[in-house]
Amino acid sequence: MNELKMNGQEESPTLKRKRVIKMGKDSGELKEYQPLLKDFKEPAQQIKVPSKSLLLAVWAAGIGGTFQCGYNTSIINAPTKAVQSFINQTWTERYNTEISSQVLTLLWSTIVSIFTLGGLVGASVGGTLAIRFGRKGTLLFNNTFALLAAFFMGLSYPSSTFELLIVGRFLTGVNAGIAICVQPMYIGEIAPRALRGAMAMGTSIFITGGILTGQVIGLNELLGKEEYWPILLSTVCIPAIMQLLTLPWFPESPRYLLIDRGDDVACKKALMWFHGPDKYHGEKEDIERERVSAGGIKPKKPWELFTDTSLRWQLLTLVVIHMSQQLNGINAIYFYADYVFTQAGIPAAKIPYATVGTGACECITALTCGLLIESLGRRALIIGGYFLMSVCCVCFTIALTFQESSPWVPYLSMMCVFAFILSFGLGPGGVTNILTTELFTQTSRPAAYMIGGSINWIAFFFIGMIFPFIVNGLKQYCFLVFLVVCCLVATYIFFVVPETKNKTFLEIQSEFQSRKKLIAANGTEGPLLSTPI
Repeated sequence: MNELKMNGQEESPTLKRKRVIKMGKDSGELKEYQPLLKDFKEPAQQIKVPSKSLLLAVWAAGIGGTFQCGYNTSIINAPTKAVQSFINQTWTERYNTEISSQVLTLLWSTIVSIFTLGGLVGASVGGTLAIRFGRKGTLLFNNTFALLAAFFMGLSYPSSTFELLIVGRFLTGVNAGIAICVQPMYIGEIAPRALRGAMAMGTSIFITGGILTGQVIGLNELLGKEEYWPILLSTVCIPAIMQLLTLPWFPESPRYLLIDRGDDVACKKALMWFHGPDKYHGEKEDIERERVSAGGIKPKKPWELFTDTSLRWQLLTLVVIHMSQQLNGINAIYFYADYVFTQAGIPAAKIPYATVGTGACECITALTCGLLIESLGRRALIIGGYFLMSVCCVCFTIALTFQESSPWVPYLSMMCVFAFILSFGLGPGGVTNILTTELFTQTSRPAAYMIGGSINWIAFFFIGMIFPFIVNGLKQYCFLVFLVVCCLVATYIFFVVPETKNKTFLEIQSEFQSRKKLIAANGTEGPLLSTPI
């Protein structure tokens, strides 16, 4: 191989990389030249503050993306009694008889839970849409489901058709499923490497912000009164309209443009828009290296990930972190919140305001996680979050067991509620989607999000179905089950998942592959050893 010199002087790392890539293309042996690229790494990027354009793009993607998911999750709680009265009134007008309590409960449960089924459908098609229409194009198209949902739910009352509520809630679920799948991809692909974690936290921030906004809008002082429920449910159109007015002004994902579409000019323009004309070169080279590594491979289908042995540990990690995000006890905490607040002496009329406090708590921790993730790293936050949640499970079990023994114990329970939510938002709630982006390269990322999103929604539905039986059977000791889940997940991440902070997608993939080779060389199948935090 020729020496990498020019005119007797040592070339810069950038020129060396370009020359290696060119030699690989000319010889047709790209794989043989890939190891050389590691020797010519540039120093870590020095970008510390995102550009204004980048921040606005994250906002435009989030307001009609995962914000909708959080908003639709919480907005349905306020009009519970009003919607049930509407169903009863409609049933009476149709059939001249009052609806039985069992049928009423079934219809209301369907309206609430059909959201998760829609989410599963959305997650299962989101990756395919992102490949066909692009990340930005899919987010814009996704607003169609939100607008239709607002139309159907708003029309249900004047048309006396409660079935339209079921249709509308299903469409909001489809919208949420696609958003959770595609928005993290878009944000993760437009963010510079040095700020990828902080920018990707926009997903969690907008989800928690949507939950909090839904809780506030549902208060009696705003749209929580009984007569306002059709307007309340129709407000899902507002974030959709805001995104349709703002997101078209921003470019498509540069990685999608170059790797999937092969449009070098559009990629360069997008990078300059997001990072500025003097700071985009490093990102362009990262994308170019990933395109060389892909070697013309088409985006993979979800089932192809299961047959690809090189992605075995990444895929297993994806399943573990997404399943545990729903099975770690966060839903149980919210279930017990009203009981704990009542036992602490908070009047029933004031409990919605305490619930708003829990939403604000989770939103604040998402913001805090965004500030800490680039300094502490992903591993420290997610392992620490699960560890703190384990401690909270123990404390909450003890507090609920002795709830009646002393007047100060309910306040300990309240502290456990907020501490658990803080721990979840600081770790698993914020880091899970970032890891999904970082553990996979461009050709496998859409399929990974389809798998992860589907697992998340299935686990959400599963815990919703079996949770009442767990609570009725184990009472307060149900948190011991969640304690085991949190401990197992934290242990798995500690031994298997490397730190991904400030690494390119190729470097992360290479680290997993090198560990697999090390295991094969040692003739063992034990757990992977993780890098230091």
